[in-house]
Amino acid sequence: MADEIQSIALVSLGCPKNLVDSERMLGLLASDGLVVTSDAEEADAIVINTCGFLEASKVESMGEIHRAIRLKEKGKCRRVVVAGCLVQRHKTRLLAEAPGIDRLVGVFDRDHIVEAVRGTGNAGRDGHFLGKYHELSRRMEGNTASKLAGYTEDDRGRLRLTPRHYAFLRVSEGCNQGCAFCTIPSIRGPMRSKPIEHVLAEARELAADGAVELNLIGQDTTSYGTDIGYEPGLSGLIKTLDKEMKDVHWLRLMYAYPSCFTDEMIRALAQSDRMARYIDMPLQHVNDEMLTTMKRRVTRKQIETLLGKLREWVPGITIRTTFIAGSPGETDGQHRELVEFVREFGFDMMGVFAFSAEPGTAMGRMEGQIPEAVKKARVEELMLAQQEIAFAKARGRIGQKVEVLVDRTLRKKGQWTGRTSGQAPQIDSVTIVSGPELHAGKMVTAKVSGSRGYDLVAEVQAGRSLRVVEL
Repeated sequence: MADEIQSIALVSLGCPKNLVDSERMLGLLASDGLVVTSDAEEADAIVINTCGFLEASKVESMGEIHRAIRLKEKGKCRRVVVAGCLVQRHKTRLLAEAPGIDRLVGVFDRDHIVEAVRGTGNAGRDGHFLGKYHELSRRMEGNTASKLAGYTEDDRGRLRLTPRHYAFLRVSEGCNQGCAFCTIPSIRGPMRSKPIEHVLAEARELAADGAVELNLIGQDTTSYGTDIGYEPGLSGLIKTLDKEMKDVHWLRLMYAYPSCFTDEMIRALAQSDRMARYIDMPLQHVNDEMLTTMKRRVTRKQIETLLGKLREWVPGITIRTTFIAGSPGETDGQHRELVEFVREFGFDMMGVFAFSAEPGTAMGRMEGQIPEAVKKARVEELMLAQQEIAFAKARGRIGQKVEVLVDRTLRKKGQWTGRTSGQAPQIDSVTIVSGPELHAGKMVTAKVSGSRGYDLVAEVQAGRSLRVVEL
């Protein structure tokens, strides 16, 4: 019966975009009277919001699904609902491999989450919510970004899983870039920017809830506005948020795309009072042949010019990137070129993925796939090169004064983790800070006294509590 379900546990996997979906679903569930618990063994229903981007993420998602099903078989919960990217991409596989699932909810049907959890509503012939986006697509010839421009998710009304003082602000969904290795367009659809008034409304809601740091996310934030005729684009968005969001201390730009990053965008970043001197720009490779194979629409020379401008025009900027190692056809020489580029440029933050031959992608079908052992070795070599750089950069900051936003306490008395403006939440290094009267959300000035690998160690010089929001 519908009234049997009184409590819900949710497992959120994957990227910050998925986290926003999880928070919105939790908001809907809580608004419907369901009690949210962090203990899956105590919940009447379990929701797993899956990631299906890479094979490794699929394996992780299936593991969580099977754990939930085992709890149901033991009588610990009554319903298992699976949502997100893996559902959108591999519905048939899920139904075959995990028949204990009660409902599936695709990425464009998250507003059906209450019906799925309670077992009510019209779920379609197979009992699963998967249809809104595909039905919409069938009614529109070509499935183009412009024809879907009006269809954007409303992310207001979230029950946030992040600490109160920071949040992720999604400015767009989907992607038009068409990279040869990427599954995102087949999962999330074409690029769809949120109208700027919607972005502002969500930003204000997050700020009113206590967020003093907003991290701007999307599959391709650089192309913001191009699909809806918003001519000021990303630079206009930055300027508007900088002007309007006076209660926000840091705005941070994530998921920028190098081929579309203009001089005007760099100037907007440099001139903003609230934008962190930070950019996350996945480059994937620097060898021209590999960039062409990947369909990245950019050359090494253009990458070098852009990175040079960012460092020159935005003094002190932190540049984070990611690369893919072991793509099909990548030669030893092309890999060496990438390693040397990493050593020469000296990225502040960097991640590396081993190439994953994903079904439905052009590169997944290519000949010349690299053996897993070789991919693993190339990832390790790149990360070791970056480790030397990152450790040296951390040591080089000893003696500097930094502004730190405190995140959470550590077990050792008096120590907390926090982040400088050059450290994004959940993916970058942290600053271990100690001092009097610290708490989550407090901004402090601290002096760097040491380093622990990638992380900084600092002592508080002065501090102030940022805005306190009364509920």
